[in-house]
Amino acid sequence: MKKQRTQSSGPYRPPNPGKGVLAVPTLRVVAGQYSRQEEDLLAVEEPLEVKLAFGPAARREVQSLAITMRTPGHDEALALGFLFTEGIIGKAADVRSMQRIGQQEAADNILLVELDEAVTVDFNRLSRHFYTSSSCGVCGKASIDMLRSVSCYFPRKAFPKIAAQALTGLPERLVEGQALFGCTGGIHAAAAFDEQGQLLHLCEDVGRHNALDKLIGTALRHGPFPLREQAVMASGRLSFELVQKCVMAGVPILAAVGAPSSLAVELAEQYGMTLIGFLRDGRFNIYCGAERVQLP
Repeated sequence: MKKQRTQSSGPYRPPNPGKGVLAVPTLRVVAGQYSRQEEDLLAVEEPLEVKLAFGPAARREVQSLAITMRTPGHDEALALGFLFTEGIIGKAADVRSMQRIGQQEAADNILLVELDEAVTVDFNRLSRHFYTSSSCGVCGKASIDMLRSVSCYFPRKAFPKIAAQALTGLPERLVEGQALFGCTGGIHAAAAFDEQGQLLHLCEDVGRHNALDKLIGTALRHGPFPLREQAVMASGRLSFELVQKCVMAGVPILAAVGAPSSLAVELAEQYGMTLIGFLRDGRFNIYCGAERVQLP
């Protein structure tokens, strides 16, 4: 079956959102009876391999770093955010260029990232092979230790403040900005908001962690960064790896429509983040960092 993708766009997205929708034939069944054959739109899920070129010019090395199952679009932002949240780069300028490599269709799914010669990459220190699925992120003891050793953008105490009324308006703005979700109903999103609840950036992907990496990569490229004055909202639940990535980027307020895990709350509390779950239908739970939320 030949893929026929359509491009998505939205008013708050970075330019060139990419191709993330696939039309497939389906039999629609209503009340247990055959209805009719129609086309349905699905969120595309394909592998992206990230390769790194690093080292001095005379001894340049190229190695494969990670393979992630993602929705095509904003791949450069995804790679940039992933490299930052894993502590491999510290700023956007650490990346000299990114280019597609490979033959034919494979070229869409292999991204070569050229790092600045001054960036040191120790694959032994990374200590694990990165393979991420669309259902979970990269996590584990090594990533916790890395977070503690390299993050320099921890949230500032009791800053910023956001009104409860502004928080309850975030889910509606999140859905309004989700072009791919509107087409498919099967994709995650991560978005950054200012203190007044206005949408700044929004990124979508079949993986929660990929959507957040795309968001952080977009902020690295286009600003503002670090995200120390913004609130971030994610669709789905809040897991450890989402909190970890937000701490790396200095996010002070992280919210989601779903529940947090116990380790997510523990990590957020340890690093002074405000963590909010079940943000929907005009209500929410504050699990830690309540001093940033202004109640009526």
